[in-house]
Amino acid sequence: MKLEIKDKVKLIAPLSYLKTSDNMPMLRPPDLVAIDEVGEVVSIRSPKTVEIRFRRGSFLIDIDKVEKI
Repeated sequence: MKLEIKDKVKLIAPLSYLKTSDNMPMLRPPDLVAIDEVGEVVSIRSPKTVEIRFRRGSFLIDIDKVEKI
C-alpha cells in the first residue's frame, strides 16, 4: 500500500504495543489507540514504517497494520 503525508488511516488489527515517535521512543500500552480511531500520517520513516498522529499522541506503526480510508 502506498501512503502519503496527510492521508487518513485506521488500524486494521490490535497491536501488542505502541512505539512513540519522540526523539527517544518509548513503548506504550496498545489501548491508547482504538481499532476504529482515525489518524493522520505525519511522516514516512521508512518504506515499511509511518508516523501517525492519533488523538492521544503520535506513534510509529508498520504500514501493514493500517488501512487508508
